[in-house]
Amino acid sequence: MPEQAADASEQAADASEQAPDASEQAPGVDERATSGHRQGPVRSEAARVAVLEATSKLFAERGYERLTMEGVAAEAGVSKQTIYRWWPSKGALVSDCLLQGQLFPNRFTVPNSGELRHDLTAWLSAVLALLGQPQGELLVRSLIAASVENADIGRRLHESLGASRSLTERFEIAIADGQLAADARLEEIGEAIVGALLLRALSRTESSDDSIQRLLDAVLGPAQAKG
Repeated sequence: MPEQAADASEQAADASEQAPDASEQAPGVDERATSGHRQGPVRSEAARVAVLEATSKLFAERGYERLTMEGVAAEAGVSKQTIYRWWPSKGALVSDCLLQGQLFPNRFTVPNSGELRHDLTAWLSAVLALLGQPQGELLVRSLIAASVENADIGRRLHESLGASRSLTERFEIAIADGQLAADARLEEIGEAIVGALLLRALSRTESSDDSIQRLLDAVLGPAQAKG
């Protein structure tokens, strides 16, 4: 009988450790209503979106170094256990925010008016306008710092700025239209453009239309189709 009582006591202790800590549960979102393990995929998705939105908000306000899982949990109204169910670390959470387009106010898709240089000028102007704002500058600086700690964040940042998808797709259209040479090295062109953007953000260099045109002269000149 004493042994059975001891076993029951240990099981109760284990159950207590596995249960979510009520102190981590912020008011506003009922953990039972947001956990996919308890109430199904719809409410589970609502909790996931709440966490991503909370991360985006706090990242913009505090930067990467001051972002904490505790803060995200409180802002989203879920427990830390819920966050760790989907993301094993802060870096993974920020990386997913980038992937989902949560950290930038809009997706920087390169337009297609039919004239490559005009479209790149418009795209660069939009990105530089964001980077020229205090919030945008803090965002990029924080992401670069986070990239040093987590390589996946660097890849997501690269993708979010359009170097891997939007720029390459626009370059491929330009090749088909005869505006770029068929053998143009598209990945290198995209990396040169995005690298110049990030350098300007880090150095706080003011940009003008003239500086944008000089950049495009440098990266597009060798790749232009010969008439």
